[in-house]
Parts: sequence; C-alpha cells; structure tokens
Amino acid sequence: MTDERPIGLFDSGVGGLTVLDAVARRLPAEDLLYLGDTARLPYGTKSPETVRRYARRAVSLLLTRGVKALVVACNTASALALDAIVEEAGKVPVVGVVGPGARAALARARGLTGPDAEAPIAVLATEATVASDAYGRAIRSLDPFRTVMNVACPLFVPLAEEGWTENDVARAAARLYLAPVVEAGARVVVLGCTHYPLLSETIAAALPAGTLLVDSAASTAVEVEALLGENARRDGGTGETHLLVTDSSERLRRVAGRFLGREAAALELVDLP
Repeated sequence: MTDERPIGLFDSGVGGLTVLDAVARRLPAEDLLYLGDTARLPYGTKSPETVRRYARRAVSLLLTRGVKALVVACNTASALALDAIVEEAGKVPVVGVVGPGARAALARARGLTGPDAEAPIAVLATEATVASDAYGRAIRSLDPFRTVMNVACPLFVPLAEEGWTENDVARAAARLYLAPVVEAGARVVVLGCTHYPLLSETIAAALPAGTLLVDSAASTAVEVEALLGENARRDGGTGETHLLVTDSSERLRRVAGRFLGREAAALELVDLP
C-alpha cells in the first residue's frame, strides 16, 4: 500500500523551492506541501536558539496538515536545529539537506585520483551554516581525516533573489568569494545553501575546469526517495504542489517563480504561533 499523504518541506523563505523542485523531479507522483517562513527570513543571521524555535513552529504546522515525511529544505535549520526538528516530528521521518549533501560530496571526493584526492572539500554557505561547521562535522564523521574548508558567501542570497545570477555583479562576487577555494586547490565544492544552485553556472565559471559541484538539493531528493521506499506513490500521475508562506507580496511571488523556474502557484498565507 502506498501512502497518499503529502511530503512536507519547509525553509525560512523561497530558497528551499530548489529542494522542492528536485523532489518533484525525483518523485513526480507525490503531493508536496511547502512552507516558507517568509515573515521571519533570513534564518542565516539568527541565533541558534531562535532558529530552533522557528523550526519547531514550522514543523508543528506541517504536522497538522498530515504530512508523511518532513524535508528540512533549509541549510541553516538543518545545521542548527535538526535534533529539535526530529523531536518535534515524533514518528514522522525527517530528512535534512546537510547530511545528503555531505555524503554526496565525500563520494565525489573519494572518486578523485592523484593530488586531487588529497584536496580539501569546499563548502559554500551562509554565515550561520559556516559558523556551525555542520557540513564539516558531517563529512568528518564519515572520514575523520578529510579536510573541509567553509566559505561564507552572503551576497549570493540577494543576487539569486534579484535574478542577478549571470551578470557582472554576480561574476565579481563569485571571483572574490571563490579565490581561496581556487588557491586551496579544492576539486569538490558543495553548494551549501538552497539559493546557490541558481548561481551554479557563475560559480562554475569562477572555478578551474573540472571542479565538481555538489547540489545538496538533488542529493536530498535521492534520500527522500530511498526513505519513502514502498510508501512512495508510483501511479505515474502528477502530484499537486501547495505553497504556504507566513508573509506574501508580489515581489515574493516573482522570486518564488525564479526558484521554481515557472510561475509560482497561489501562495496560501498562514500564521505560525
């Protein structure tokens, strides 16, 4: 028997729509319920205590909608609040974006040979995710001797939201942020923020040819599919996507469309207590 209930996803804003898109592509028959806490974004500049409190409220709301699984489509919440989210979720399984991204990066790095095999794995992320060293800890838990370098790229978030992903400003920011990555000789680079896949071409252009980019959104979708197993809907139909936000505006709708790659569906305004 398959489980007809939706998969719940949440993020501080609309960046997690890159994760939603990856899950939808991987599991097209599934209904998806997405919550963007747009009234409180960004989480990346908040304290760990605040992020944990906000994350619990988001999970609580999604649970009232009867979701069968929870995807933490936010690197900051995955880094700072995953234990609190799992506790709040109870028996509903939870997948964060950090673990899948870390495992995918390590698999890529282990496939390298020669001097590249000893190069560090670079993680591009928000300041909060960098400060937590969440990816570094996840990677070292699997390979204690692996070197990980964290690079905060805060300007990538507003650039992605403005749609400035391939202009001179974006290219200049990428060159500045990625200079230490190039200098360190990293051959595997993790896009450790859900906004960053929108800048993947600009990021790749600022790195040496052949550098491997790891999109944690795509890696998360693979793990969601594995988690659901026989509970996944396999009727060949197309599932429905429903978007919830805690604050709405015309600009938000435009930004959401950029992340989805299509016009955003109606946004339902909800309140988190």
